[in-house]
Amino acid sequence: MLTRRSFLVTTGLTALASTRVFGANDTIRVGVIGAGERMKGLLNGADQSGGAYQIVAVSDVYGPHRDAVKERSNGVATTHLDYREVLDKDVDAVMIAAPDHWHVTMAVDALKAGKDVYLEKPVTHTLEQGATLTRAVRSSKQILQCGMQQRSWTHFRDAVDLIQAGSLGRVVQVRTYWWQNYQRSWPKKPVDQQQLDWKMWLGSAPDQPFTDEKFFHWRWFWNFGGGAMTDLFTHWIDVAHWAMKSDQPRRAQMLADKYVFDEWDCPDTIQAAFRYPGFDVIYEGMMASSIDDGGLEFRGTEATLKINRGAFSVYREGAARDENPLMTEHSLRDGTIDHVENFFKCVKSRKEPNAPVETGVTAAAAGHIGNLAFKRGGQTDWPARV
Repeated sequence: MLTRRSFLVTTGLTALASTRVFGANDTIRVGVIGAGERMKGLLNGADQSGGAYQIVAVSDVYGPHRDAVKERSNGVATTHLDYREVLDKDVDAVMIAAPDHWHVTMAVDALKAGKDVYLEKPVTHTLEQGATLTRAVRSSKQILQCGMQQRSWTHFRDAVDLIQAGSLGRVVQVRTYWWQNYQRSWPKKPVDQQQLDWKMWLGSAPDQPFTDEKFFHWRWFWNFGGGAMTDLFTHWIDVAHWAMKSDQPRRAQMLADKYVFDEWDCPDTIQAAFRYPGFDVIYEGMMASSIDDGGLEFRGTEATLKINRGAFSVYREGAARDENPLMTEHSLRDGTIDHVENFFKCVKSRKEPNAPVETGVTAAAAGHIGNLAFKRGGQTDWPARV
């Protein structure tokens, strides 16, 4: 019978806790590319990681973003409109958090310039870019960490160990979900268009007029992002790929629509299903309701594991109500901290990071395949049939 003790002993969970110490105390010289809200989170994580680093250059197409990072660096960082000027600087590594349609171009250029790269998710904007990015990384000597921070988040790592140890029995369904509410009146400073190079922001995207909606919510326009499937689902499908040791869906179905945000390209309400060899993955979410937030459920024949960014719990089949959950583990801190720390450690050790390029490419690909199914009327096989 599965008990709390057998869970701990058979899966080795008692020995899983580990401290990740940053290595040598020499300072890593960092270039910042794309200095918006997500970059603030990455730099906050870097500050808390214990790693010695210094921002020496920053590029962004919006002046106030550049100025904020320069101030954060105590005036040390040089400021640039063009990211390629950062690559010309004496930097060891760059952190990239630009909009999705810039990711592969910037990362490939950085690798060619001999810089290590922390690349935010999704690492690609199209399916075709996956091979380009992978080839660029594997033909170089550089480190690339994909921004899939669950890979360094302690309780996610422990949960994956439990699943791979067979403690849930046979897992045949993984349910994922993420609800957010974009109707909330989040405070935003008005954009000073005199300090924004909109044409450079567009980059390879078709020429189009500036709008506040596209600047702030670019993830929901096909030219720049891929909606919920590449912004949110990408995180969760990466955990499923990791835990289930399978990362190639054979078929995708997606029922979705724009019920609330008519100005977007991407749907705001989604039900999607993916068939993998031996198991299915389900995703559901909407962008006008945030109750329950986001998480995953791994449903096995002997137990179910439910996990989110705060904790995971395991529920045994057939157990009395007062015996479930069988066990719970809470998160101690934001996984971004450990993920940036892991990147800094790998910059120094030259070891493979926790989220190498293949993990980011396959996670993004699953989201792209879901979007492809949506655009093809709701379903597609993969590889897609012409």
